[in-house]
Amino acid sequence: MSTVRKVGVVGWGAIGRIVGTALADGQVDGAELVCVVDNRPLGDAAPAPQVPFEEALELCDLIVEAAGQGVVREWGERVLASGTDLLVASSGAMTDEELAKRLLAAGPGRVYFTGGAVGGLDLLQAARSLGPLDEVRLTTTKLPSTLEQPWMDEELLARMRTATGPVEVMAGTAREIPAKFPKSTNVAASVALAVGDLDTVRVRVVADPAAHHTRHVIEASGAHGAYRFEVAHLPDPGNPATSQVVPYAVLRGLAALAGRTGQIL
Repeated sequence: MSTVRKVGVVGWGAIGRIVGTALADGQVDGAELVCVVDNRPLGDAAPAPQVPFEEALELCDLIVEAAGQGVVREWGERVLASGTDLLVASSGAMTDEELAKRLLAAGPGRVYFTGGAVGGLDLLQAARSLGPLDEVRLTTTKLPSTLEQPWMDEELLARMRTATGPVEVMAGTAREIPAKFPKSTNVAASVALAVGDLDTVRVRVVADPAAHHTRHVIEASGAHGAYRFEVAHLPDPGNPATSQVVPYAVLRGLAALAGRTGQIL
């Protein structure tokens, strides 16, 4: 009989609640929720003991990060150095190349990433083995209110708030964009992880008042082929910056790490 993975969930928000509740309900064969880490007192809201991060490292062999890029930066290496595996939902943290190098070199714990709100990343990762992708474009379209950031000037904010159609908010590389939209552009970093190059991935962020679905379009091409993936998700009602599907992508990743048979890898 295989060993049951002892899982700790960091962050009890839109993603962590669904992931943790599913684990507590026994919905992931081979994995159990043993603790929750959050910077707010959760009381009876959590279905497992709430503990400090240091204690979670002693209790768990797998940590699920569902609390934002700051947690990956502050704790990622310590999790891996303790021998605990880490499943990262906030892949935007990996646009910090120095952090990415340290995490990928750390151990003995292993680091994994979820594709989150998009598919096709497994195919892009396979295709890059044939040779570099010459051009990779990602266009992300969301409701204007979910894209507002403290650094925006009044002119841009006014353009977004009064838009009657799509408005380009920013364009740049996957190195630049996730730092500007830390809660809204993990997809850009995930595409870059799959492609293997932050600067190859060109990103457009679009605000659209009619974007009842969050839309991501990935277009990639190289000497060996061309690829196009388009997804449209309902935003999470509790956190519209996140698509509803993201926690279920995390759960799929957990099932694979727990050894569930029949998984597409």
